[in-house]
Amino acid sequence: MNNPIKNRYDFVLIFDVQDGNPNGDPDAGNLPRVDPETGRGLVTDVCLKRKIRNYIQLIKTNEDGKAENGYDIYIKEKAVLGDAHFKAFSDLGIPTGQISQRDIPNVLKASFEEIELPEGLSIEDTDVEDRQVLVVAADADKKAIQQWIKDQKISKELSSFIKNTLKDAKPKKPSAKETEKGKGKMCEDYFDIRTFGAVMSLKSAPNCGQVRGPIQMTFARSVDPIVTLEHSITRMAVATQAEAEKQSGDNRTMGRKHTVPYGVYVAHGFISPHLAAQTKFSDGDLDIFWKALTDMFEHDRSAARGLMATRKLIIFKHDTALGNAPAHQLFDMVKLVRKDTNEPPRSFADYKLEFDQAKVPNGVTVDIKV
Repeated sequence: MNNPIKNRYDFVLIFDVQDGNPNGDPDAGNLPRVDPETGRGLVTDVCLKRKIRNYIQLIKTNEDGKAENGYDIYIKEKAVLGDAHFKAFSDLGIPTGQISQRDIPNVLKASFEEIELPEGLSIEDTDVEDRQVLVVAADADKKAIQQWIKDQKISKELSSFIKNTLKDAKPKKPSAKETEKGKGKMCEDYFDIRTFGAVMSLKSAPNCGQVRGPIQMTFARSVDPIVTLEHSITRMAVATQAEAEKQSGDNRTMGRKHTVPYGVYVAHGFISPHLAAQTKFSDGDLDIFWKALTDMFEHDRSAARGLMATRKLIIFKHDTALGNAPAHQLFDMVKLVRKDTNEPPRSFADYKLEFDQAKVPNGVTVDIKV
């Protein structure tokens, strides 16, 4: 299960939405994304990858809140990406820079006791009685600490002491060999890097290079043009007492909600064994990925999403690493056709799947899930 996959795969993901917004566009007031020339709905590949990441994080997190080995998520909500880089280098025993420390003068000790230091600064005791030092970590965010100094409005003496200590903390630029080790460690620890790749050449953290992932996905596009509806909604409450007084106790807040009455979307994906060999994407990872595609909507429920579900996942497995047929030829074999073109579609039952497996080229096997 830990060996990289050896075969090429192509796949078709079919999902639908009813009375929901599958992927709002922040540049258009969160309206559902639409191709303006055809009226067909769009869901970005980034949106689909977000749901896959969330699903993996859900099923691979232990009761203590920590991810299982090899199944952490790099691009997760509210993550600080640089922290993962420092952890990887720390686990590898590669130094990331030079700390800075200075003896704290007796006249400033009381001042330090009155404040809570930000991340990257710490006070440590020494072997000498009553002697303490201020320590700045090598990976400390100097800009954040300087902003903290401004926000705290501390004395000039204390501010000057901290700033002078900051100057001597120096991050270390990793060598090409260390960067390569860091890249390997990140692929080993993070499922989404191993799967989709990542750009990990951050200025604020050790450089872990760039990884091109073995799995790439297209935008999902609706089979037919969609209708985007805008609904007025009312909240029977207000946020402040002032708003309540302004409304003479009516206490209502108006809002807007955007939905698609119904739409069937089709996305396509490609899996390269050559790139899998570089990231060590395994058969075990592939099984979990298929599971994520079929179940991800079951754990992404919200009022805004409406009713969404994966309807079909059609997997084409090639007998070889290079493949036995062009991807577009395989994708063209899968067609969703409306049963009644005189009525607007409102359920998946309004469509029929046309796919003749007997016409699949030699050297390609088909697996249909859901």
